Order: sequence, then C-alpha cells, then structure tokens
Amino acid sequence: MYRNTLGWSAGLVFAVVALLVAGPAGQAALAAGEDDGAGKLRIGWASADLTPEKPVVLTGFSRARVSEGVLDPITATALAVESVDGDDATGTVVMVSCDLISIADELRDRVRAKVKQALPEIDPSAVVLNATHTHCGPETRTKPDLAEKLAQFDLEVSLAWSNWGIDLGATPPLDYVELASDRIAEAVAQAWKSRKPGGVSFGLAHAVVGHNRLTAYTDGTSRMYGGVGQPNFSHVEGYEDHSVNLLYTWNADRELTGVVVNVAVPSQASGGSKVTADFWHDTRNELRRRLGEGLFVLPQCSAAGDQSPVVMVARKAEDRMQQLTGRSRREQIAVRIADAVTSILSAMEKSVDWNPAFAHRMDLVPLSRRRLSEADIKTPRATHHRPELETVEQAFDRLREEYRTLRRKIEEQPELKAKRGWFNEITAVYWRMKRASRVLDRFELQKTQPTMPVEVHVIRLGDMAIATNRFELYIDFGTQMKARSKAVQTFVVQLAGKGSYLPTERSVAGGGYGAIPESTEVGPDGGRELVEQTLELLDSLWVEK
Repeated sequence: MYRNTLGWSAGLVFAVVALLVAGPAGQAALAAGEDDGAGKLRIGWASADLTPEKPVVLTGFSRARVSEGVLDPITATALAVESVDGDDATGTVVMVSCDLISIADELRDRVRAKVKQALPEIDPSAVVLNATHTHCGPETRTKPDLAEKLAQFDLEVSLAWSNWGIDLGATPPLDYVELASDRIAEAVAQAWKSRKPGGVSFGLAHAVVGHNRLTAYTDGTSRMYGGVGQPNFSHVEGYEDHSVNLLYTWNADRELTGVVVNVAVPSQASGGSKVTADFWHDTRNELRRRLGEGLFVLPQCSAAGDQSPVVMVARKAEDRMQQLTGRSRREQIAVRIADAVTSILSAMEKSVDWNPAFAHRMDLVPLSRRRLSEADIKTPRATHHRPELETVEQAFDRLREEYRTLRRKIEEQPELKAKRGWFNEITAVYWRMKRASRVLDRFELQKTQPTMPVEVHVIRLGDMAIATNRFELYIDFGTQMKARSKAVQTFVVQLAGKGSYLPTERSVAGGGYGAIPESTEVGPDGGRELVEQTLELLDSLWVEK
C-alpha cells in the first residue's frame, strides 16, 4: 500500500491535530492570523481533552492498574496545515500527538474512519498519530488472538479484557477507544476548518532531559535500570541524544501560534495510579507561562527505545539539585525544554518560511521479523520479569495454569474484589504468560510470514523533514537516519503506532529487557532495513518534480 501527497508549488498542508486540554468535546483554536502577508500555507490548531471521566485501566507496567483519580489532564495536541496553489489544495497531512503509551491499531483505525466520514476531502492516510508514551494513560489495546488461543485450553477470556485476562471493573479499553477517537476526530475537523494563512520556521536546540537507561557490566551483560554502584559496573550501554528539534508556526501577522517539540525521551517520569500526561503537562504550562496561554505545544518522541528521564549516573547529585531548586523531576524537564524553545526564538522569528516546499508520503514498508531459533524456544533462560530458569514453552504452560488457579479463586471468592489491588497478582501472571505466548506464536509465524508491514510517513517542509515509525526505536537507528538524511534537519518520530522495542545488536548481545525475544517483533536486521527504507523515502522528497 502506498500513498503520496505532493505539493511542490511552494506550499504545505501539514495538519497537526492537537488535542489539548479542552474539555470532553474538544476545543478548536486558530493558528493563523489575517488573510494577507503570508504565502501558500494554511495553518490551524485544535485541542481536545482525552481525560476519562470514569476509572480506566492504566498501562505501561508489568501488571494492571486501575486509575484512582486524575493528577493532570491528558491531551492530544495538533496543527493543521494545507498548501494551496490559487484556489487548489496541493497537499494535506494531519499529525496528532496523544498523551498515551502508544497508538493502538484500534484507535488509529477508528480515528481515520471518523475523519473520513466528517471530512471527505482529507485522505484518511494523511492522518498521522503519535504517542508521548506516558505510563499513566488509559489502555486502548485488546488481544483477540490470545483469547482465541486460551479457549483451546478451556479458558474463556472476553475480547474486552483480553489484554489483562479479567474484568477489572473499569472502563473497557474499546469503550475508551470510542471516546478518544470521537474527540480526536472532532479536533481534526475543528483544526482543519480553522486554517488560515501562516508560515513556519525550524531550529535545533539542546536540553539534557533523557538518559540511556541500559547499564552494562564487566561480564558483557546489560540491564535496564541496572545498578551503577557495584564493582562490576562497566559503562552506560549506548549513545544519548540531547537534541531538541523545534518547528514553530506563525500567523500572517508574524505572531507565534504553536511549536512542535521533538525530544528523545518518553514521558515516563511519573508512576502510580492517577491519570497523568507526565512531564508534558508541566512543559505545556511552562511554555504558556512564558509565551502566552494560547500557545499550542505538539510533543513528539524521537528515537528513544533505550532512553528515559531516569538519571542513571550522579543520581544523588540530581536529587540534591531538585531539593535546592524546589523543582520535581518533571518540572526540571519542563524548564529545560522551555529554555530550549525560547533560546532560539529570536532567530526563528527572523527565518519564517511562508512558501516552503512540501511533500508527504506514506508507505507500508516490509521489515524482516526478528528470526527466532530453536534455541530461543528450547533453551532454559530467565528474564528481567521472569526469574525462573525455564524454556519459553515451560513458562507459558506454568503461567497459564497459575492464571487458571488464580482466576478460579477469584470466581469462587468474589469478596476478594473488595480489597484494593485485588487484581495485582493475576494480571502480573497474565502479562508474563502473554509475553511467553507471543514468542511461541512468532516462532510459528516466521515460517510463513518472514516479514511484516510497517507504516512509515515522511514529510518535507522546506529544508526540514519528519520521519515516523511505530517502534520504541533504539537511538542508534534514529541517529543513522538523521545523519544520512538529505534534509538540513530531520525529526524522527517513534511510537506512531502500536509500539514494541527495536534494539541494536549491541543490546541483543547484552540481553537487556528491551532486546529479548519477549519484547521485540523486529530485531537489528529489521532496524537496518527500516533505516534504509526510511532514507529512500526521504530522498524521494528531494527529487525534482
């Protein structure tokens, strides 16, 4: 499948659908000024509140959590841009950033279907969603294949709860998908209808907000969030990316209307059982305090599968500085990002492009699945979350029966559900069983389907480019894309889809959490293929018409 939207007559349709904290129905706002003084871009912003009104299942940990209130709103943030030539539109793209852990296929497809119905003039494939990777956002996924598999063992699991194995007494994931997709689609429509003439500028700044989270030891192994205070600590496993890629939008009066902020760090500084957008909530507030309450902020997570906000080295010094400054880790990150945005603002005001070359392409690129060997299935091994020394087959069998026992106990003693956290043990067992099952399924699938299609979007906007992928992509691969791209500046955007780690060979050798078979669908070979095919798509945007 291949989709192409080109607008080389110095225009852009770049619709970024920002669903900010605007209330259940969404709230549109305008990102353009007067109808004169600008070129052939038409820009509009909108926002909507994705915060659930009722308890939901929070996802991101190795067991389920049911939300116990809201710490701060979760948002989808956006920008709608169109390129025109006279009265004719020459290109369109809609980018939607959501405070969620990933973009499940179910959510993406529902949003696109609703946009198609509401806005027939927009190609649904031009709607590009990405997630910030908060670990305190609602679950949106189901696992119908696992439910079907368990039925063969006389274990009936409803589709609604197939990702966690039991009714958790909260809003079912697909019900939340309907709520969120309604609000996102409405915000897309509002942003699209709000567009007016505008311009863009892009720039590069830096902020230390993410750190490589893989600790390497003298025996050649590595561990996610492993200790660094012991004698066998050798080094931090990989590169750290502190770049802040920035795209500013301006109305026809040269007033700043919004900014796209692309940083190599997922929003997972928070934990607990309250809904939260994590540090992006603090960042939006800090930027609006400095630049105006009407500012739109669209977050993007660059390649950061091996990077997080957690400080691995000099943590005591970092903790001391938080005490001295009176800022939390989230607030520290917000200030650093806001400093980056404002540090180059004066230069950005002087370099607005009202007529940038525009091109957008979407392709389903085939990537090699991570090839699993017989040894991966038959050799006993322990993992980060499963300390037992056993084969994957043994793990699936053991965990399946543990799950059966725990479920029977809950069914026979329903009063257990009155206890806070009654689901902790059963969902933790189900989560580990699900991972073992996934490895076994992939071992069989690779025999008939050695590759898998992955949606990739590339966008050119003047001399800068944006390239998306659905993975938690290790930094090395994103660095290769940025280093070899023909663009002056390239924004790599991960989690523009349902996620899963894509590790380097170095990390696979070390055996860290994100590099084991249970955590991956695509391995280092597929990562190199992703780099090459993304670069080919990017290169095509610079071919003269």
